[in-house]
Amino acid sequence: MASLTAQGVVDEIAAHIRKQGGNTASWYAGIAANAEQRVFGDHNVPRDHWWIYRPAGSSAAARSAEKALLAWGCDGGGGGGDVNSVYVYAYLKTSTTRE
Repeated sequence: MASLTAQGVVDEIAAHIRKQGGNTASWYAGIAANAEQRVFGDHNVPRDHWWIYRPAGSSAAARSAEKALLAWGCDGGGGGGDVNSVYVYAYLKTSTTRE
């Protein structure tokens, strides 16, 4: 999967959230160096659930995209991750997911 610009990441994740049709506050957004581990391991998101992640070109681009998704109304906490955090992810929160 090719890296996207920060705006490209936001556009693709926002389109996915709109497709689901729920409230943006029902979604959690964040950044990670290893999106698979973060989404499916740390957040306990089932693979057959509403989730998405996209690679940004850099940690700075990922942080910019995360900030835009949080400003749009997604749940989450900015400021996490490290310089290797180039993936931006989002998932629909449920009673079995962990924020």
